[in-house]
Amino acid sequence: MPVRPLVVLLAGLAIVAAACTARDYSGIVSSGNLICGTKFDVRGFGFMDPHTGQVEGLDADLCREIARDNGVRPEFVEAKTEDRIQLLNDGKVDIIISTMQVNDERKKEIAFSHVYYVAGQSLLVKSDSDIRSVDDLNGKTVCSVEGSIYEKKKVQAMAPQAGFLQLMSYPEAGRALVDGRCDAISSDERILFGLIEKFPGTELRGDTFTKERLAIGIRKGRRDLMDMVNVSLENMKADGRLVALYKTWIEPETGKIPDVPF
Repeated sequence: MPVRPLVVLLAGLAIVAAACTARDYSGIVSSGNLICGTKFDVRGFGFMDPHTGQVEGLDADLCREIARDNGVRPEFVEAKTEDRIQLLNDGKVDIIISTMQVNDERKKEIAFSHVYYVAGQSLLVKSDSDIRSVDDLNGKTVCSVEGSIYEKKKVQAMAPQAGFLQLMSYPEAGRALVDGRCDAISSDERILFGLIEKFPGTELRGDTFTKERLAIGIRKGRRDLMDMVNVSLENMKADGRLVALYKTWIEPETGKIPDVPF
């Protein structure tokens, strides 16, 4: 068999295998568990508590509430920024709740639920830094996390002479900031608040300069899972659970209770 057809055949078989692994709503209910891909290293959204072994944060609690609404148990799989979409499309998780921003590029690969939180991109610097806003990043080195290409593009558009140091996780970026390998970290302000707790001597600078819409990632064509997620979010909005989660995870850091964005 010629090489090219063989490659195409193997790629097709891989897609079929992934589709067979991915579960529909009935599969989730019959198994008794909902597998959510979440961050394990972002305080306030998805953070694995080393003492309890529990994943905590807004995203983790959304998974718990969606599971409860559908009579199943929540289970968590770590979904790092760079592998979230692959985990979902490979069928290794049922849904992704992992500080995922909605944008046109990602819409080509996956579908999104209602937007559950609107964040703003900001800067984290050392307290003695002379950086005051994104305009001061020209000639500076900015830490970014692998897979967060959209945050990087937004900084590049506003500070085209900024350099970038790409790392695997936000805690690694925090360490790089503290030890001087970069001058600033740019990400969602709520993620940066979590880093301030872990790395004393750092602080936010300037106003937020973007609006980032966070939503739950769902495989394309899975109308049943979209309905499962959106109906649960709508119920959480109606009965006050979503605002209660904001009070638990967002208000303590930002001093504000955000409006439900749908």
